[in-house]
This record gives sequence, C-alpha cells and structure tokens, in this order.
Amino acid sequence: METGHHHQEINVNRAFKIGIILNLAYIALELSYGIAIDSMALIADAGHNFSDVLSLALAWGAVAMAKSPPTSERTYGLGKGTILAAFLNSLLLLVAIGAIIIESIRKFSQESSLPGTQIIIVASIGVLINGATAMLFVKGKSRDINLRGAYLHMLADAGISFGVVIAGILINITGFYLIDSITSIIIAIIIFIATWKLLKESFFLTLDSVPKHIDFKEVASFLKSIDGVKEIHDLHIWPISSSDTALSVHLVVEEDRSKNLLNLNLQEQIEEKFAISHSTIQVELNEANKHCLKMKF
Repeated sequence: METGHHHQEINVNRAFKIGIILNLAYIALELSYGIAIDSMALIADAGHNFSDVLSLALAWGAVAMAKSPPTSERTYGLGKGTILAAFLNSLLLLVAIGAIIIESIRKFSQESSLPGTQIIIVASIGVLINGATAMLFVKGKSRDINLRGAYLHMLADAGISFGVVIAGILINITGFYLIDSITSIIIAIIIFIATWKLLKESFFLTLDSVPKHIDFKEVASFLKSIDGVKEIHDLHIWPISSSDTALSVHLVVEEDRSKNLLNLNLQEQIEEKFAISHSTIQVELNEANKHCLKMKF
C-alpha cells in the first residue's frame, strides 16, 4: 500500500514539473510574438498562461505541504492547504480575467494590422502544449479538487488557444482586426465560467462542506441500514485535504447487537464504498441526546 501511494506522489510531482516547464517555454514564445505583431489575443493568452504557471506552482506547493505530518497544534497536518490552493488559484484567475477585458476594450479604439498566419502558428502550438499538460492530470482529477483545478485550467487553455487559431483564420479571410479583441473577451468569459465553479466549490470546502463526489444521503442510508442500528445522529462529513475525507457519526443500536458492530469492519466498508479515509463512529445504547445536532436525512 505504501509503495503504491509513493508511486502516485512521484507521478503527481512529475506532472507538475513537466507542465510548468512546457508552459513557461510556450509563454516566452507567445508573449514575444504577441508583442512583435501587437496581437492582443496572443498577449492576453500569454498573460493567462502565466497565471496558470503560478497556479500550477501553487498547487504543487500545496501537494508538498500536505505531506507534512500531524502535530500537537495541527492534528490533521497541512492537508487542507491543497483546498486553499484551489481557492487562491480561482482568485488569481479572476485578476487575469479583469486584465484581459480591460486591455481588450482599450484595443477597440486602436487601429492595427495583424498577421493572422503567425497568430495561427503560435496558438496551434498552445493547443498541443496545453492539451498535453491537461492529460498529465486526467487520472487524479475525479477525486482531488486541487488536481481538478490544474486539469480544468489546462483544458480550458487548450480550447482558448484553439479559439485564437480560429481568430487568426478569420483575420486572414476578412481582414477584420477587431476579431482579435473580440476573441480576447470571449476567452475571458470562458475562463470566468470555469473559474466561478471552482471558486464556489473550493470556498465551501474550506468551510468543511461535503465534497461533491460524496452523496451525504447515500452515506446516511447506508449507516441506517446496518443491522441493529435504530437511529443515527451527528453525522458529519468534511474534507481533510483535496483528496482525503473524514466522517464522524453516532449510531444508536439495540443493546444485544452492539457487540456485533465490532465485527462488521465499518470503517473499511465506509472507505471502500465512499472513499472516506478517516471515520470515527460512536456507538450508543440510548436514544440520541437532546443536545446533539439534529438534521433530516
């Protein structure tokens, strides 16, 4: 088990390293061409790609921080830093969106002549690089919001670069240079939609909301279906990190069935069924205490 986990960590580190190197090289190319030909679409995309490099570095740093062992002051370690990283990445993207929109609007009042062919070549390289970087995170995206943030950013960038390719083609065909600025604004809207979803999810996870991949009612139904369980209360599910989840619950059981629960390996079942790695179960023989937190399941 330890070997597999270590291998996964190596793969994640490798994915971040390759992704950052590829994107830095592309940013240098895209920015230099954008400045040389005065293309706002290329400059805007380069700026956004730089924010993605920062977000990859932030996410990578959070993964490293999450390996810190628990202490007497931080009993869960620093795992929740990965969720905070996803939230900060979302805020970083909002800043990039604002910059893109402001500069694109400014360009509307300026006349220029853009070589569409060069835009097409540079943006096509971006489609390949961003697409390849996104694929590095595809395996870990389903249950880790930190990796999902990296994946979505790179996948969106691939689509955005494709949009710049289309803009270059249309400029070649029509000679209508404002297509460049229009494309930049469309880029900003696409980024905003993806960012808003990530921002909301990561924000609520920092407030210990139930992770999206876990169905609270399904967990409650499973616990209530256990033979001998009369009632459950104080069921809580919250994230420890972007990939680890905790659960605590009180089970009210029939007195003659309480010992049987010890043989059910409930914690292993909960982890297997719901990917909840840390669970604390309190067994009670009486009705729920009136001071306990009540909620409807």
